[in-house]
Amino acid sequence: MTAKAVMVLGTTSGAGKSWLTTALCRYYARQGLKVVPYKAQNMSNNARVVAGGEIGSAQYFQALAANAKPEVRMNPLLLKPEKDTQSQVVLMGQVNAELSKIDWRGRSAHVWPVLARALDELMAENDVVVIEGAGSPAEINLKHSDIVNMRVALHANAACLLVTDIDRGGAFAHLYGTWAMLDATEQKCIRGFVLNKFRGDAKLLAPGPQMLQDLTGVPTVATLPMWWQHGLPEEDGVFDDRTRSSGQVTTTIAVIAYPRISNLDEFQPLKNVPGVRLLWARSPADLAGLSRHDWIILPGSKATSSDLEWLRAQGLDQAVNAHSAAGGAVLGICGGLQMLGAALMDPHGIEPMDEGKAAGLGLLGVVTVFEEAKTVQHRQARFNQTTGPWAALSHVQVAGYEIHHGQTASRADMADGTHAVMPHQLAWQNAQGNVLGVYLHGLFEDPAVLHALFGAAAPTLGSVFDGLADYIEQHFEPGVLQSLIA
Repeated sequence: MTAKAVMVLGTTSGAGKSWLTTALCRYYARQGLKVVPYKAQNMSNNARVVAGGEIGSAQYFQALAANAKPEVRMNPLLLKPEKDTQSQVVLMGQVNAELSKIDWRGRSAHVWPVLARALDELMAENDVVVIEGAGSPAEINLKHSDIVNMRVALHANAACLLVTDIDRGGAFAHLYGTWAMLDATEQKCIRGFVLNKFRGDAKLLAPGPQMLQDLTGVPTVATLPMWWQHGLPEEDGVFDDRTRSSGQVTTTIAVIAYPRISNLDEFQPLKNVPGVRLLWARSPADLAGLSRHDWIILPGSKATSSDLEWLRAQGLDQAVNAHSAAGGAVLGICGGLQMLGAALMDPHGIEPMDEGKAAGLGLLGVVTVFEEAKTVQHRQARFNQTTGPWAALSHVQVAGYEIHHGQTASRADMADGTHAVMPHQLAWQNAQGNVLGVYLHGLFEDPAVLHALFGAAAPTLGSVFDGLADYIEQHFEPGVLQSLIA
């Protein structure tokens, strides 16, 4: 192994590991170094299509920040939750049905050689590997089967940063407790503590950092102020519930936040469009104030039939139907498209449905059949003539990606006017023109789509990554970032 490894650990989920890893990828890449990200195991329904299959979205963005081509070795194991006690296992980019059946405690021995080999190869081919941990490294009930935190750190001889969310409170206790529960050899890996999401005057923290260093020997190397709008999508299904817009609100876009929502990171650009207010809807009350000029989006889902059942249980189906009946814009993406159809059929038991079938919302005259083979691919296509609130998309060339089991087709016996508005069975629109369903993820990341729909452009990913690198360069103690790879 020739590369230097820098690893970001967290005291909790949501502490800031993903965005700090992304920032470090761009920082080191700007030094002229060959950099790649790595996360042994990611649990997320936010996934991207890359060479070899699919990986977690966080590692996809980290690779772009590092100026590297995203590939499956950067996230060799991806767990996509389908329910509280079950996940689809994706190993080296491909669904592994056998591993999906193994108890998660017994899975580690099977996958560790693959994860280690991927890391070793990346270490041999690059100057710096920036590694992201998962959850907390101090989960003592999971330690014997660890394949993502300290086992990785020791394998790569990584210089580790331990980050905590000080906005939650108890930051010093979180840092000390996490450090204290590590073995002595593991403690030596921790090179610095990072206080993230701090509000106020950093001078008020004293003498906490020094007291913590006296206890552990580990310095606090950065205090990062709260930064809400850094532009990077949230990771692991944690979304920013605060609604905001730039300037006067002209359009509210309500995204239905069902329990197994997937690929929600694709909506990040909408947060930066002037006049657009993005909100997450979990009840009919969240949709009550919408006008016919506002949108409802049914996003992707890792468990379409279960999320459709949840949507009905909340009464959101009636709210969506009422908005559509009033002429309001409704957009379904992937699993959301499938829900908008007349029916879902599951002859292979991919989804939990009574007798292998379920009724859709009936807003599009299409039927989806779930197949064992999973579609995972990039796609470019052009919209045909579209009407209604989606007329601006007429003849727009778009690029995106597909990740789905279901295959959808129009029903010839349904005379409701549903028609295809994109080739290759990728998109349909109703006769009135206000309901649109598409299989392509990533539409709002396409500048042509944003310009067509809003006449606006969101910040480029390059500018977002540079902003992250500038931020940590400004707030880390001088020399620390370079010392991690010395």
